[in-house]
Amino acid sequence: MTVTAGKEQLLNYIGGQWHRSATSDFSDVHNPATADVIATVPHTAKDEVDQAVQAALKAYPDWRMTPVTDRVQPLFRLKRLLEENLDDLGRTITIECGKTYGESVAEMQRAIENVEVACGMPSLIQGYNNEDIARGIDEHMIRQPLGVVAAITPFNFPGMIPIWFLPYAVAAGNCFLLKPSEKVPMTSQKLFNLLEQAGFPAGVVGLVNGGKATVDAILDHPEVRAISFVGSTPVARYIYSRASANGKRAQCQGGAKNPAVILPDADMEMSTRILADSTFGCAGQRCLATSVAITVGEAKGEFTERIIADATSRKVGYGMDESVAMGPVISAESRARIEGLVDQGVGEGAKLLVDGRGKEVDGFRNGYFVHPTVLADVDPRSDIAGTEIFGPVLSMMHAGTIEEAIEIVNNRRYGNQACLFTGSGSAARQFRYAVDAGNVGINLGVAAPMAFFPFSGWNESFFGDLHAQSRHGVEFYTQTKVIVERWPKTWSRKF
Repeated sequence: MTVTAGKEQLLNYIGGQWHRSATSDFSDVHNPATADVIATVPHTAKDEVDQAVQAALKAYPDWRMTPVTDRVQPLFRLKRLLEENLDDLGRTITIECGKTYGESVAEMQRAIENVEVACGMPSLIQGYNNEDIARGIDEHMIRQPLGVVAAITPFNFPGMIPIWFLPYAVAAGNCFLLKPSEKVPMTSQKLFNLLEQAGFPAGVVGLVNGGKATVDAILDHPEVRAISFVGSTPVARYIYSRASANGKRAQCQGGAKNPAVILPDADMEMSTRILADSTFGCAGQRCLATSVAITVGEAKGEFTERIIADATSRKVGYGMDESVAMGPVISAESRARIEGLVDQGVGEGAKLLVDGRGKEVDGFRNGYFVHPTVLADVDPRSDIAGTEIFGPVLSMMHAGTIEEAIEIVNNRRYGNQACLFTGSGSAARQFRYAVDAGNVGINLGVAAPMAFFPFSGWNESFFGDLHAQSRHGVEFYTQTKVIVERWPKTWSRKF
């Protein structure tokens, strides 16, 4: 693969040391606001993946025997280091991912929350026991680590999503291997520099860069016991299938088509502002972005006017400009796909109220920008209604009643998030009870769970049983052992 000469070649982190990959396969990393090449990333080969796994295996026995109260000490130091380097991490995310600096910093604050929760592992990992389950027989359940585990993470949250997994895995006694998106690998370099400073023993945490071949090497390695993944549904299904076929645990977060229902009694100014931020924030490139707005009854007229006004006035540009509210999408290919899907929606009968295609940003003519776009009168049965666009595009639908709106929400293959805007507690309870979604928001546009709750997802938005974060993370990265024991007095040593 051709790469640009003279740019920084990113490194792998194996066995507590930084390694320059021996591969001849590299790809360029681009700043999506400028299209400039900012680094080159290696596509780590199978033998180097094995080196990383072997280093983790070497570290595992001693790390597992390290008391949990000692295992969390590097996490306390990591929390402080993340806070001290928040500005640097935020700038790096903006440069390679494209989101605004404010969005990048907010992402890292969510990451820090997960480190904080994982620092509670001495309590979270506790088992339970019963005396005298039969006369003179006691029974105990304890949690033990799995061994070597790995995470394959996406481009849209290069700082937060690795930290959905890493702190829980290592605090529970596992050794952890990260394969970040090859589109945004620079943030992981920064994170692992901080992990090194935090004092994790050599081999406990590792980093291998690469693409599909690197992923397959991880999925097929017999010593990798569990896989965590976030990405599109087709890839999540592939990861889950291949990992489980190889006998591994897997938690695979997939795509989404998140709806929001707006009732006539909603605070329309607040609802529109929140939904605009949800739809167009991070250029629509987050798994909890609102992509469908379903107005009910009289809500249609005012909401439509307000969302058009927001979409047309929102400033788009380079994320380091404090006045900018939305940055570019991740790549030229992503921009072309999004614009093609807008064409498809119009071809299926949707009305284009705001067209964000083909617009330039002053000073950034080469950037991968798509401006806010609004499609109205989208048929819930159309292809575009069920397709994840993953860009700043809102599809609008209409329903006569809340029951009809819930039916539209539930008639889809995804189930990541659904939101309701209303002033009625009764309507809110009806919605949260009936809607098929793992994350539900009431008067919220991004129902992102705090770190002490699991990040739920249903249907084709998630493959697996245990989600990321909180107790689900602890359960995923541990296996239970049940001990049933009897100690008759006649066997006791006499003193």
